[in-house]
Amino acid sequence: MRKVLLAAAILSISFGVYSQTPNLPEGFEVVSMCQNTEVKSQDRTGTCWSFSTSSFLESEVLKKHGKTIDLSEMYTVRMIYMEKAIKYVRYHGGSNFSEGSLAHDVIRSYSKYGMMPESAYSGKNGKDAHNHSEMVKELKAFLDTTVKSRPVDPHWKDGFNVILDNHLGPLMPVFEYEGMSYNPQSFAQQVVNLDMMDYLGFTSFTHQPFYSDFIVEVPDNFSNGEYNNIPLNEMMTVMDEALAKGYTIEWDGDVSETGFMRRGGYAFNTNDTNLLKQVPAVPSEEEANQALRQVGFDNLTTTDDHLMHVVGKVKYSDGRMFYIVKNSWSTRAGFDGYYLMSESYMKMKTVSIVVNKKSVKKKLLKKLND
Repeated sequence: MRKVLLAAAILSISFGVYSQTPNLPEGFEVVSMCQNTEVKSQDRTGTCWSFSTSSFLESEVLKKHGKTIDLSEMYTVRMIYMEKAIKYVRYHGGSNFSEGSLAHDVIRSYSKYGMMPESAYSGKNGKDAHNHSEMVKELKAFLDTTVKSRPVDPHWKDGFNVILDNHLGPLMPVFEYEGMSYNPQSFAQQVVNLDMMDYLGFTSFTHQPFYSDFIVEVPDNFSNGEYNNIPLNEMMTVMDEALAKGYTIEWDGDVSETGFMRRGGYAFNTNDTNLLKQVPAVPSEEEANQALRQVGFDNLTTTDDHLMHVVGKVKYSDGRMFYIVKNSWSTRAGFDGYYLMSESYMKMKTVSIVVNKKSVKKKLLKKLND
């Protein structure tokens, strides 16, 4: 039986009125719950990185300005597709061209290209849902043909944009929002009004020195984004302190494990299917520590599968802690679109996170800058 989290109860431990909260099972007590916008669906696309990071930025707007904005995930996707295409051509077809990216690509795109609201660019081009299966095939085939030509057609980007126009819809240089005219840059500056320098990425692996940054070695990191490497216990502290202060977390990690229950709405650090039949009263989980994290990353059993948005934390009746994670698989998945991820799973299967640096203690920031 599910128990509705009453707004009055949550307001006493969170920061301001927020637009969305999931219905959770009996036995869970809210520890922290941050402002977040409605759950969306990425449909048949591999663009979780844009959906989750856009959701993260929407929460940042809620916290900073107290207003709800529905950002266009597909505007960012389109900008990043062109960046990937340019790199693919320059590398003679030798770079990664796929649907995946990481959170820092949304932050870069915001800084370089601005942002659009969903109302101005849905990317559905008249369709009811997103479906990029054919578009990705066409884009890849076009690029492969392009790099085989010598000399490469100097106007190849025009053809690439035609494919994007056909599937996502053409971009308008100026659009209306709440009675005012904007372009992507002015909308980002005047309406969204976030400073992309406020955001820091963190990871935790021992093959690189702690308190330094490095390029996380996963295929979707096509733009070579660097993340601050800190010990596991400190990364978990960064997450908990952010949530306690009302800041949400952008999360990148592995959801391919047996313990990630796509239908059930839980993520446990166990591959024992008999234990998973007992949820949420799973008696024990496998060990999670720095050394085991590294083993999983090195032997490719911890992979960069999916990005989601961490918006809160709850405690189960037996004392175990879980993170409330907002997904982009529609409200039909999990608990109204949210998942409950155990602390052990979070420790083992997190690849990287992004947080607002205002939530990070100055002592850690100093270590990173020394």
